[in-house]
Amino acid sequence: MNLVLVPDGPLDVAATLARYTLWGEDPVNRVDGDVFRRVLRVGETLVPYEVRWSGSVDDARLAIRIPGGRAAAVADAATAEVRRLFGLDFDLPGFYRMAMADAALATLVGPLYGMRPTLAPTPLEMLVGSITAQQVNLSFAFACRARLVRRYGTAVRLGGTEVWAFPAAAALARATVRELRALKYSNRKGEYIRDLARAVVAGTLDLAALGAAANAEVIERLTALRGLGRWTADWFLARCCGRGDVCPAGDLAVRKAFDHYYGRGRALSEQAIRRRARAWGPYQNLAVHYLLAGMRLSGRPVGGDA
Repeated sequence: MNLVLVPDGPLDVAATLARYTLWGEDPVNRVDGDVFRRVLRVGETLVPYEVRWSGSVDDARLAIRIPGGRAAAVADAATAEVRRLFGLDFDLPGFYRMAMADAALATLVGPLYGMRPTLAPTPLEMLVGSITAQQVNLSFAFACRARLVRRYGTAVRLGGTEVWAFPAAAALARATVRELRALKYSNRKGEYIRDLARAVVAGTLDLAALGAAANAEVIERLTALRGLGRWTADWFLARCCGRGDVCPAGDLAVRKAFDHYYGRGRALSEQAIRRRARAWGPYQNLAVHYLLAGMRLSGRPVGGDA
């Protein structure tokens, strides 16, 4: 089965997918030259697929190949996932019009033209990744996550490459803290991941409903869970739900970026950052990602969300 997607606005694929190679190996999201490979989970079925791109930044095309004959539902699910992974639903032209009126953002439009935030394909992946990244650098977090995937996920061969399906909630729910400790997770993080997975399996945490809830409700539900705070909730809204009106102002990397571009020699408070970001309205999420990428371009690596 072959599908083609045409972005609405510019798309720089290399810049968009950079996070999957920037901090280490990602066995779930494989980027190899001009091809991206991943395994889609449709119920209990694992469906590998690959995406190739062609054309210029202003005329990009994404060609999706799903081996074998597949039902329409699989094609729809793959299309939706690819749109998330490549950030195709962000209004990049509208953001650029807004950014040109901001002295700092205007300097980033040219060098980052076509970069789109890539959204986490599933809520479970986003939350496990967030727990993994708490209070550690992203290189260590990526290494831990890769070990977790290989321990509890499923390997699939595609195009001569081994791609791993992210573990199902049931597999993580059966994990013991001792097993997770062997993967270099702390006791607390092991408990958080196991308890999160158990809540999903038991139905006390409905991830699909969570992703559709209003911002305030998402924050309330996530911060009520053990081990998840406002930092996780903000990034969940930004990188899983794709909400435009979100600024993870409590993130250290975000604070460093705001201090650099807007601090005028002083550190800004979380409240001041949120006030500044509100001026960008529905483009806060994009603005934050451009500021973080701008810091990396300037040689000031500050990390960022996982």
